Amino acid sequence: MNLNLPKKATLIEVGPRDGFQFEKKMIPANLKVEIISGLVDAGLKDIQVTSFVHPDVVPQMSDAEDLLKRLPKKRDVRFSALVLNEKGVERAYLSGLKHIEISLSASDTHSRKNAGMPFEKALEKGKDMIRLAQEYNMEIRAGIQCAFGCVYEDRISEERVLKIAADFLKMGIQTLAISDTTGMANPLSIKNLLKKLMPKVGNTPVVLHFHDTRGLGLVNVIAAMECGVTRFDTALAGMGGCPFVSGAAGNIATEDTAWLMKSLNIETGVNISKVAKCSQKIEDFFKKKFPGKMHRLIMGKNHQPIP
Repeated sequence: MNLNLPKKATLIEVGPRDGFQFEKKMIPANLKVEIISGLVDAGLKDIQVTSFVHPDVVPQMSDAEDLLKRLPKKRDVRFSALVLNEKGVERAYLSGLKHIEISLSASDTHSRKNAGMPFEKALEKGKDMIRLAQEYNMEIRAGIQCAFGCVYEDRISEERVLKIAADFLKMGIQTLAISDTTGMANPLSIKNLLKKLMPKVGNTPVVLHFHDTRGLGLVNVIAAMECGVTRFDTALAGMGGCPFVSGAAGNIATEDTAWLMKSLNIETGVNISKVAKCSQKIEDFFKKKFPGKMHRLIMGKNHQPIP
């Protein structure tokens, strides 16, 4: 089988935000710093570390400003955060953060449940956030949730996703993220959308964000790479989910994705064993197993470390 795959790929670690905020047990700031520092040491250069959201809504992220002050200072590592409104943009700017993500749902029902507003209003609010972040000279990643389907509305039209993407690109964002929030994507739907999207993005990088709800996460990664995508969100141990989607699974695991890349001779620069140690610490803290596979295999007594 002749796969058209890249020589290099970038894994963007979202566990400290997307994974941590899904957990109800409060994670102390010192453990967050320890895990993020460990991920940096493992070679991850792009890490989403927190979100700026009202602490009453997501208590796990209430330490955003304090956390950013305590993170290791690395010139070649980019820390970013999710912002949900203009207040969040201001908080991120005042904290000294240079990289933010704004994200909205292509599903009207999911938007109402997740953001508390209909799709059209959320889109206008998203544009307002982009304009404000541009005034602050911040780098903006704009994300589209539920791009491959919604458990409430089933299929989401490709035309809507492409229109949102076109609006974002026209505004001059730095990165476009396409998210399979409900884990409904499959290789065919990915290729159908990317075939239409990729010719329109120019030099703007595209990131794919997959959840492994139906077990197709890594298969979908291969399909996206065949279409020219080389950047993927991952979460240590496969943490994460969506509180507004019943049965939603976590993100594709960082270790599992890095191992897939390694098996295909695709360079990521990620030390899988070092990420697995971070995942082990998280499982020890929560006293439960997360859905990723490679971290437990690697940390087993009879296995040698994997670089």
